[in-house]
Amino acid sequence: MRGDNEPSTAFCERRDMTSLKLKTLLASLALAASGLASAQNTLLNVSYDVAREFYKDYNAAFAAHYKKTTGQDVKIDQSHAGSSAQARAVNDGLAADVVTMNTTTDVQFLADNGVVAKDWTKKFPHDASPTTSTMLFLVRNGNPKGIKDWDDLIKPGVQVIVVNPKTGGNGRYAYLAAWGAIREKGGTEAQAAEFVSKLYKNVPVLAKGGRDATATFLQRNQGDVLITFESEVVSIDREFGAGKVDAIYPSVSIVAENPVAVVERTVAKKGTAQLAKAYLDYLYSDEAQEIAAKHAIRPRSEAVLKKYAATFKPLKQFTVAKYFGSLTEAQKVHFNDGGQFDKLYTPGAK
Repeated sequence: MRGDNEPSTAFCERRDMTSLKLKTLLASLALAASGLASAQNTLLNVSYDVAREFYKDYNAAFAAHYKKTTGQDVKIDQSHAGSSAQARAVNDGLAADVVTMNTTTDVQFLADNGVVAKDWTKKFPHDASPTTSTMLFLVRNGNPKGIKDWDDLIKPGVQVIVVNPKTGGNGRYAYLAAWGAIREKGGTEAQAAEFVSKLYKNVPVLAKGGRDATATFLQRNQGDVLITFESEVVSIDREFGAGKVDAIYPSVSIVAENPVAVVERTVAKKGTAQLAKAYLDYLYSDEAQEIAAKHAIRPRSEAVLKKYAATFKPLKQFTVAKYFGSLTEAQKVHFNDGGQFDKLYTPGAK
């Protein structure tokens, strides 16, 4: 028989049940806290295709730096594809903490849709572009056509391989570089238009993208000169072997910026704002700038640029803003249907 001071069986069961619920709740809270901590130390960088190897090396360097300075481990995931396709994926919900693109229009697209900050260009130095590239000429070994500057590209008998500016950023920068080169020499808008029109009359076929342009020039053996990103020159040497082409630096070219931004929508949910900012801040460090240089991406650091002078020849450059306002404005004026490019270029015209 149960004594008067002994708890009832029902009471014991309720107490045990309450204890079990409390333990379950505490375990759930601990698991949630662990998951949150894990999320707070994991970043997704959504980037453009040809930056894959650079960011692989940079991520390792940043993780080591972050561990040394904070004592915390960090895991960085990468996603690479065409810059514009990546921007659309992030806009549609891909949970990037940061975006690292090769055209400002892709980041501005995200800003216009409220995914990154409206003033994203003010968040980091150099309008939030820690690295750049520029447009150079690649000619066949020995430079048989004697290509030295922009004026040589409109000579009779010279065939120019270039990406279609309506389909690829490489092509847009090539077009804007040619236009701006005339303006830099004191030419008017009308004179720039006339020059670009003559240049595209020497283009036998417009390539779909950078890789297609390279294949047209090197594998299909078309053209006398290829206009492409400086960062692709070293890549071509690595892929096809040194000595097949010569890099020609024109008297002036364009600054092709590689913009970055924190994805405000994601970091607000994950609590990764501080880590995301630290990740992008470190791109401006000497270590990161040197990693970029090793991948033929032009660093902002003058000291690192000087150190890699053999890779990055001195070059007079102008910005997109100087003559075109912005890439967004250039898109509307020059590359949208019915724009300046459509007026200047007629397929097959001589």
